[in-house]
Amino acid sequence: MKMILLMAWRNIWRNKRRSIITISSIFCAVFFAVFARSFQIGVYNKMIENMVGMYTGYLQIHQDGFWEEQSIDNSFVLDAELLDLITRSENIGNFNERLESFALTASGNLTKGAIVMGVDLNKEDQLMKLNSKMTAGEFPTDSSDAILLSEGLAQYYNLTVGDSLILLGQGYHGASANGIFPIQGIVKLPVPNLNDRMIFMPILAAQKLYDATDRLTSLVLQIDKPSGLNKTKNSLLKKMNLEKYELLDWKSLLPELVQTIQADSAGGIIILGILYMIITLGILGTLLMMTAERMYEFGILVSIGMRKTKLILTLLIESIMMGLLGIILGVIGVSPVRYYFYLNPIRLQAKAAESVEAFGFEPVIPASLDMDIALNHSCLVLLIVLLCSIYPSITILRLQPIKAMKS
Repeated sequence: MKMILLMAWRNIWRNKRRSIITISSIFCAVFFAVFARSFQIGVYNKMIENMVGMYTGYLQIHQDGFWEEQSIDNSFVLDAELLDLITRSENIGNFNERLESFALTASGNLTKGAIVMGVDLNKEDQLMKLNSKMTAGEFPTDSSDAILLSEGLAQYYNLTVGDSLILLGQGYHGASANGIFPIQGIVKLPVPNLNDRMIFMPILAAQKLYDATDRLTSLVLQIDKPSGLNKTKNSLLKKMNLEKYELLDWKSLLPELVQTIQADSAGGIIILGILYMIITLGILGTLLMMTAERMYEFGILVSIGMRKTKLILTLLIESIMMGLLGIILGVIGVSPVRYYFYLNPIRLQAKAAESVEAFGFEPVIPASLDMDIALNHSCLVLLIVLLCSIYPSITILRLQPIKAMKS
């Protein structure tokens, strides 16, 4: 085996020009495939980060059945066992308690339905960056009854900081939920649907309004490392009381985003498929050329007693060696480029940038540094090299030494 490996290595460099062409085609295949996919995955990660950070978080805990029937009656009291489980989980940096419900708002002769979210505003600011979205006023204190109003709702009623808003709703188990609340701040949310109907208030005030003392509708878990989301989720599922609680990740909370990514990813895969077809033809062409040029050599080797299977094995090892060389050089070559665009993402310009900024997102296209991208495409290119090696192998099996030497 050592002799075959040595032969294969020497054969590669016996015709340097031919080998360099083959290795270069493999290098280009890995470079462009990883480069293109890195940007695509980078865009998806940025999209997920924006959407998840805007409202839902990566993981949420509810009372079992809440997501199917989002009623305040399906709220829960955070017990010591669940709190201990969350605080001991390695990848969970913090968690946001929320009490969410619906209320009819009124001011003057106008009324409108709104989402009322009782939260710890300082914790919520870590997730939703509310402070940077403030257009007037300031955060209410934890013990106050003041509210933070979305800009669209404030404009609908023509209200500003210092004015009051009437809330009418139904509390826990049918209790009356009515009150007049002063407006202490106005916040502009990036999603129009939320910006037109969102009210934030301290969680204690919300629990008092809805007669839901100590009750929560959701716990939003802030994940330190999104890459470890599945591991964290599975760990919690094993230890949680699933008869009492449900644990949902962002994919369950935002199915529309998942569908958008899947649809776009399918288009990207088609483009990569076309790229791989071109790459396959290039690699196959160089291997065909290599086989045709070496027919005389193959004829002599078989005629002096070398078994065809050993010759095929040598040729296969040559292909694998060239494939690995091209792949390693491709990964090494694309890595600094990916890192550069990770640190310095492509910035959108003009109207494209304005449309993204309107949602409160940074108008950039970053590259992903996920090593799985390089690994997956490297394996795929190596598989293509092996498949392209089938033709030379068949040619050797059918080889007639005398005819080959004459050619």
